Amino acid sequence: MTAAMGADSPTEDTKRLMDPALRVTESPTTHRLPRQLGLGTATSVVVANMIGTGIFTTTGLLLPHVEAGWMVLLAWVLGGWIALAGSLCYAELATMMPHAGGEYVYLREIYSPLAGFLTGWTSFFVGFSAPIAATAVAISFYSAAAGVLPARGLVQKAVAVAIVLVFTGVHYLGLQLGARVQNTLTGLKLLLLVGLMGVGFASGRGNWEHFAAGSDFWTQGNWGGFGVTMLLVMFAYSGWNAAAYLAEEVREPARTLPRSLALGTLAVMVIYLLVNLLFFYAAPGASFAGVETVGEVAVRHLFGAQAGRSFALLVALALLSSLSAYTLLGPRVYFAMARDGLFFRFAAQLHPRFQTPSDSILAQGVVAAAMVLSGTFEDLLTYIGFALGIFPWMAVAGMLWLRFTQPARPRPFRVPGGPLLPVCYLGAMTWILVVAFAGRPGPSLAAMATVLAGIPVYWLTVKHRNGRTSAP
Repeated sequence: MTAAMGADSPTEDTKRLMDPALRVTESPTTHRLPRQLGLGTATSVVVANMIGTGIFTTTGLLLPHVEAGWMVLLAWVLGGWIALAGSLCYAELATMMPHAGGEYVYLREIYSPLAGFLTGWTSFFVGFSAPIAATAVAISFYSAAAGVLPARGLVQKAVAVAIVLVFTGVHYLGLQLGARVQNTLTGLKLLLLVGLMGVGFASGRGNWEHFAAGSDFWTQGNWGGFGVTMLLVMFAYSGWNAAAYLAEEVREPARTLPRSLALGTLAVMVIYLLVNLLFFYAAPGASFAGVETVGEVAVRHLFGAQAGRSFALLVALALLSSLSAYTLLGPRVYFAMARDGLFFRFAAQLHPRFQTPSDSILAQGVVAAAMVLSGTFEDLLTYIGFALGIFPWMAVAGMLWLRFTQPARPRPFRVPGGPLLPVCYLGAMTWILVVAFAGRPGPSLAAMATVLAGIPVYWLTVKHRNGRTSAP
């Protein structure tokens, strides 16, 4: 989610793209974000965003929908290729438009200010606040499985809210502090996953007979639930576009952005497949079907109850990396929108000392804490997954449109293979959204309602700001 940074400043770019009534006046606290991040941090953010709640909870939720282990693995493989295709498309867009904001910037330029506002509005609730809430809830689930927290829902929710507020404070206090915390937690998460796979497979305590012909793994399965399964898998892969949100803050964006997006997505594809193979090697699918803490179940089958509790605690710590990454990235979208006059004015303010979009960070933290207190975990994942599929689809379609309408525009990176990968991404996501809507209409309608609710907000906060109007 970014825009193009060339010779023009963001203010000049905004003048060219939008009606003057929509601009925010520059001040010492509303200006361009400094370029401080390299390939390592950008890739780390992609990995941290993708490897989160999904891989540690989703597999157990998928099995009741498809009823076959091989279909679960198929969903993870297909989801990885879809995410890779999307990440390459975003690399082309991000290097054309390397500003903060991601698809907000792309949709604003390709379609209209209204489209840009709606993606940022949805990101505020669904793209970041809701995943922060879901991750905090998952951390409390795993903490309870470890015996650190009681199994009482009220206590778990209180701890989840506290975690949200702590990380809101960390990222409020400066990008350098936030980047150090982010890199440390991502390293811990990768170490945990690599250690789990290495020790788990090397132990020989699992059973390859779980994959044998005639086992439950190869049962016929249920294709009718595959759409919902893919939606949940794509939630687990969401974050493949994460580096694009930081495009205004990375050094050498033309080189760094494509590499970080592709490397991060490929690494996560491999990790996800190996971790899921380990789950089915460790225990028969029936033992974790419908269970959120699937990692704890696998380790318990391999090494016993005490090891399962210890691993659950490590997972809870590792999930902090994803929560931190969401907390870091979301406010950059709201900042970019407010700087262009397309969001509430407070979001455009940078802290005079810490140089962070501090008000945006605080607002996001409050909304995420409120979301912790409402909804079931699986409904929250479906709600997030459906809403997050809409605007990347529009961004990739817009990328193809720009190739047609602006063929001479500089493209430091171009998706290989012509239109094949973008068309495959668009077709796959269209099918997933349609089938998922048919299978889970409630959360899907809630996601659509969230998007549509942004239209009157746009008219009230932008169209009639200072008594002036402009066409969307």
